[in-house]
Amino acid sequence: MASEATILLVGCGKMGGAMLAGWREAGRGVAVVEPRAAVPDASSLVAVAATPEALPERLAPAAVVFAVKPQEAASVVPAYARFADTAVFLSIMAGRTIAGLSSLLGGAGRIVRAMPNTPAAVRRGITVACPGAGVTAADRALCDSLLGAIGTVAWVEDEALIDPVTAVSGSGPAYVFLLAEALEEAGVAQGLPRPLARRLARETVTGAGALLAASAEDAAELRRNVTSPGGTTAAALSVLMAEGGLPDLMARAVAAATRRSRDLAG
Repeated sequence: MASEATILLVGCGKMGGAMLAGWREAGRGVAVVEPRAAVPDASSLVAVAATPEALPERLAPAAVVFAVKPQEAASVVPAYARFADTAVFLSIMAGRTIAGLSSLLGGAGRIVRAMPNTPAAVRRGITVACPGAGVTAADRALCDSLLGAIGTVAWVEDEALIDPVTAVSGSGPAYVFLLAEALEEAGVAQGLPRPLARRLARETVTGAGALLAASAEDAAELRRNVTSPGGTTAAALSVLMAEGGLPDLMARAVAAATRRSRDLAG
């Protein structure tokens, strides 16, 4: 068991669990509050508690990370106001604003709002963070380190940008998984055996992603590189890029997710 908790994680679902794994790999001391799910590698943690009241009395974390559902914020967050003097609060709850969190903490606390995404589970996430009033350079460096354990980090000063960030990267993995799902079904419809169609779809999506990550060219240029005039790719893209096609659908989807992120603020 670690001897000192530098981080207090509130919520250990899929995203909280991914963050926890990254921090443990980095050797950080972590305490966890999680009333429902099994906590991985619990024997190596400072404390695992079902409620904040069950935490060790002398616990003084440098950061309190809220990784619960945004709908639970009002019932969960106020109990952690006692750490406001010493800890920075890092929230990954979609839609929950810095002002709203400050209110739940009794007007106290230095707050960083962030939005990671699920590739954090394989340390390939992308997180965008925004510092609230009073966040110090040391607070920001600590949060950057915590978020950097699960992937890359970008910072914005305008909190309003977090809502479209949520729509693009926070929800974005689901769009990619849907693409793989649809590509598999389309292959089956054209006569491919399902196991082969699934393998082709998965490997194509992951391989294209790896090429995109490794290339200095932007996505549009890579798309043009695959598209021979009058060829099979051009025939497919004439459907996908037609009016009402994939670009329009994606714009509408991201707009809908952005609106929902704002709605969650209440």
